[in-house]
Parts: sequence; structure tokens; C-alpha cells
Amino acid sequence: MAADLSQIVKAYDVRGVVPDQWDETLAELFGAAFVQVTGAEAIVTGHDMRPSSPGLSRAFARGAAARGVDVTEIGLCSTDQLYYASGAFGLPGAMFTASHNPAQYNGIKMCRAGAAPVGQDTGLAEIRELVESWIDTGAPATDATPGTISARDTLEDYAAHLLHLVDLSSIRPLKVVVDAGNGMGGHTVPTVFAGLPLELVPMYFELDGTFPNHEANPLDPANIVDLQKRVREEGADLGIAFDGDADRCFVVDERGEPVSPSAVTALVAARELARHGGKGTVIHNLITSWSVPEVVRENGGTPVRTRVGHSFIKAEMAASGAIFGGEHSAHYYFKDFWNADTGMLAALHVLAALGGQEGALSALVAQYDRYAGSGEINSTVDDQTARLAAIRTAYEGREGVTLDELDGLTVSAADWWFNVRPSNTEPLLRLNAEARDEATMAAVRDEVLAIIRG
Repeated sequence: MAADLSQIVKAYDVRGVVPDQWDETLAELFGAAFVQVTGAEAIVTGHDMRPSSPGLSRAFARGAAARGVDVTEIGLCSTDQLYYASGAFGLPGAMFTASHNPAQYNGIKMCRAGAAPVGQDTGLAEIRELVESWIDTGAPATDATPGTISARDTLEDYAAHLLHLVDLSSIRPLKVVVDAGNGMGGHTVPTVFAGLPLELVPMYFELDGTFPNHEANPLDPANIVDLQKRVREEGADLGIAFDGDADRCFVVDERGEPVSPSAVTALVAARELARHGGKGTVIHNLITSWSVPEVVRENGGTPVRTRVGHSFIKAEMAASGAIFGGEHSAHYYFKDFWNADTGMLAALHVLAALGGQEGALSALVAQYDRYAGSGEINSTVDDQTARLAAIRTAYEGREGVTLDELDGLTVSAADWWFNVRPSNTEPLLRLNAEARDEATMAAVRDEVLAIIRG
């Protein structure tokens, strides 16, 4: 096929429509290029439940094996289960998923041994260059003896590793509704939750990469409506929603009200700091709530603020030796999980915290949810640079206001802050605002939106 790799090789992964933008022939070339760039002698692969995933994953394995590399296929898995295998086996890995994208999409998330990320600056650009050079001719011949392709089930070991990190054996019984969105949570949750004092109410656990019930993106409020309703109907203690590849989790309380990912980050940070003797660094991106660094400091830790994006978080985790990291997008990173993100481990922390005391989840998280936030608001603009300059002009020089450009433009005052970031792929500006009360937040939000959309 005449592939345009500039359209499918993103900052952190490969992602595009199958077969229009990429197919098994291209996947085989990616497999060959991946082992050449990583220098691997063996790799591990896994895939989600999309109809195209098994074929793409096996083609990648063929491309790798043809260059003398042994391939361990763990088959159906969540993305964090693939990270587990990469960490536990000490092997580079490739996960075939398009996360929450619609059914016609698929992609590859690649990592080096120990789940270290492969992104544009850490090998993905070189992989793309090799594939582009091979599209017309195929991968060059090699003298290597072809490697083997073998299967290995890791689900039980993955579950055991997570449960070793969070003890739920003595929690009070909880009733939890889980919406897997027909994604990989339906595969992992029954094994991870087995034997725990949990009454599980499953929703959409059938693995179906066509997503017949709703998109597997719990950050979109439309996609948690069913979960919210079911939690109230069941009188459950909480609800948990996973995205398509189950590396992110989203929580709703006993009333069906969403718990902000910042509140989850703060809760888990407090628990991880307690587990590490009240010491440690915790990473948070610059659009998580003020409550996150506050809670980290209150619990003896050191907060470190980073740009948005998992490559920045993982790099800072490794550089600082951080014990935990969280993002507004419901990605949660753990030192004891090879600095990789795992929604399941975050969910287990929430269950352990709730089950370790008698109160409701809404009361538990209230201490971590201290401010009024706007959520992320996207605006289409003709000129991102000009709009950002207009915002800077409007706010610089105001008394008590500071500006920084770590990621987009952040403007802060004593009682509020906002950040405006340009999208890398669309003509959008993304606004996040927060204040000490709802009225102040609304006023700041509306003032900035007027400049962005003016």
C-alpha cells in the first residue's frame, strides 16, 4: 500500500485507520524496524479486542522473528498487562491497540525493556525512517536464523503483581459497578478482582472492538451516563470505568457523581507516600488541580510539575526517582510498576482507601477535591500563536499575576489560575481553569474564552 507514515506515526505511538492507512504488510515492517532500533534479541507482544488486532500483532511478530528475534505473544491483554510483561521479562514490547479511538482504528504502543517508553525522541522517529525506506522494497535480507514465536499467558501473574502492591484482603465488603466499555477491562477485571471482598456488577464486559454500547473513552461525560445510572440503581459504593485498552480508569462516587482525576491523583499520592514512609517525589502535570501539590506536601512528599503527556511524566519519573505520578487525563504512573501507567492499580488504591474506612466515597474524596475547575474546553481557532499572544497581552503586567510557558501559557493569581495549550494535531486551543470558588472560576473561564474566540 502507498502509506503516508506522517499521518500515522504520532508523538508517542502508531495510530491510524485499518486498512486505509496501514495494514499487516506495514505491521510486519514495523516489527523488523522495532527490533533493529531496540537491538532486541527477544520481544513480547500483546493486543486488544479489535477485529484487526490479532492479524496486525502476528504480522509484527513475523517481521521481528524474520530478523532472528524470539517473540513471546501474550495475546489478549490490557496495555498495562503488556507493560507488566515487558517489566517482568525484561523485554521490549509492542501493544496493538487504538485505546479509545473508534473501531476502524488500530495502533502500536511500543516500549523498551522495563516498559521504558518509545516515542519520537526515544526511537520512534528512527523506526519510522526505516519503515519508510523499506515500503517499496521490503526489509533487507538477513543472515540471522529466524526466531521463534511462542504463546504465554500472563493474566494471573499480572493480577498477582498488582495485588502484591495493594492489600485489599482486610477491607470491608464493597459493591462496585465496573463499565469495561466492551474493552480489555472485561478481560482483566474478573481475574484481578477474584477472591476480593467485592460484589462486582459488570457492565459491557463482552470483548467487542466495534464498541456497540458507547465509545470506550470515560473522559467524555456521555460515555459514563450508563455507569452513573447503574451505580444509583444498584446502591453501589462506587463505579469504575475503563477505556478501551484499560490503561486509564475513571471513578464515580456512590451518588453517581464523577470523581476528578486530580482527586484520585491526590488520594493515591497520599497512600503511596504513606507506604514509602512519608517521603518521596510525586509528579503531576501542570493542569492537575492545586489540591495535588498541596496534598503531596501535607503528606511529606515533594511535588514536581511537568508538561502534559506521558513521555514527559515517565522521563521525569525516571530522572527524579518519583514514587508516583498522575495526570488530569486519568493516567496514573507507579515506580513499582516500572514507572508505567496502570489504571487498574489506581482503581485498587481507591477500593483499598474506601474499604479501609466506613464513610462514603464522596466524603472520602472531598478532602482531595478542594477547588472549582472548568475541565478542558477546546476552541477551534484560525491562528493559535496569535490567540496565545492576545491572552499574554491581556494578562501580563496585571498586579499579582504571574505567567509561565512550560506548556502553552499558564497564568496564575492568588485565587485562580488557567492554562491554554495548543493542540499538536488540530487547530485547537485547550483551556483549563481553576479557582477557589465556582463564581471566580466561571469569571476567569469566560474572560479567557472571550479572548480565544474573539
